[in-house]
Amino acid sequence: MTGTERELSAAKKIFKALDNKFGQDIVLLEIGGISTIADYFVIATGGSVPQIQAMAAAAEEAMAKCGLNLRHTEGMREANWVLLDFGEIIVHLFDKENRGFYGLERVWGDARIIGV
Repeated sequence: MTGTERELSAAKKIFKALDNKFGQDIVLLEIGGISTIADYFVIATGGSVPQIQAMAAAAEEAMAKCGLNLRHTEGMREANWVLLDFGEIIVHLFDKENRGFYGLERVWGDARIIGV
């Protein structure tokens, strides 16, 4: 099962929204072929709690414009790892330390990296 064009377009809009908030090391992974939990992960690093929270708000706003609602969120208060679940698209926003520690790109090493 791989993502639809609509989902891919939405994931790319999240990527651009995070980039507009100066997100660092943004990666879009297609995981649909190797997992049933989602079709895409968008992973990014922020430099501070306020920046990560602003990135999360920007991702949510971008998805609302696409007609996709936030299903679940975790970690907004501490903002060292924020998870935003939009169904087939899951966004992971990390501070630098936690991104290195959890290494999602390594864990999902079989996923295809999508160029934006």
